[in-house]
Amino acid sequence: MKTMVMIPTYNERENINNLINDILSLNNDISVVVVDDNSPDGTSQLVESSFSNNLRVDLICRKNDKGRGTAGIVGFEHALKKGADYIIEMDSDYSHHPKYIPTFLKEIQNSDVVIGSRNVEGGKELGRSGFREFITWFANLYIRIIMRINVKDCTSGYRCFRRRALESIRLEKMVSKGPSIVEEILYACHLKKFRIKEIPIVFEDRTRGDSTKNLCQYIDTAWKTLQFRFKM
Repeated sequence: MKTMVMIPTYNERENINNLINDILSLNNDISVVVVDDNSPDGTSQLVESSFSNNLRVDLICRKNDKGRGTAGIVGFEHALKKGADYIIEMDSDYSHHPKYIPTFLKEIQNSDVVIGSRNVEGGKELGRSGFREFITWFANLYIRIIMRINVKDCTSGYRCFRRRALESIRLEKMVSKGPSIVEEILYACHLKKFRIKEIPIVFEDRTRGDSTKNLCQYIDTAWKTLQFRFKM
C-alpha cells in the first residue's frame, strides 16, 4: 500500500531537508510531495537541489494562486494521481513530528480519517504561550459547536486520509484559500459519515523559522466555519 506525505511550505528552508529525510527513513513505501508557494528563502530550490534524483520526492512550486488552502488541494490531488492509498498531510516545522507516522498508518486500517490530536488523553502542546493555547482551545470549542462534530482537535493539520475519503469529498469544490481548508475538509468528511479517529500527539511549537499564521487568518477561519455549516 502506497503512502504519500503532503507538505505545504512557505519559507521552511531551515527545516525541510531534515524533515524529508526523517520521513523517508521510516518506510520504503512512503513518498513525499512538497507544495511550495515560491518561498523567498529558497525552500523549493533547496528541495530541488537535494532530492532531484530521488524518485520518492516530488516538488510542486507554485507562483500563482498562493495560500495554504489551495496548496493543500494541489498536494492532495497530486497524491491521488500518483496512486497513493493513504495520504498524510503535515506542517514542515516539526510541530508535527514524523515519528507519529507509523501510528497513523496503523490506525488508518480501521478508520477513514486519523487526526493527530493535542486534546485527547496523551496529547498536549509544548512551547506555546498561554494566550496561544487559549486561542486553540476556544477555536476548537467554537468549531465543535458550529459544525456539531465530535472531534476534540478540529484545527489539527496533521492527518491521514484513506484515498476514498479524499476522492469522495470533491476537492475541486473546496473554497478555502487559507488555513480554513483544514476545517472545510474535516467537515466534508464528517458529512460523508467517514470514520474519524484521533490519536494523541505532542505538538511542539516551532524552534526554527517563523509562523505565517496571524489574527486575520483566525478570524477568517471563524467566518468560514459558519459558511461551511450552513452551505455544505
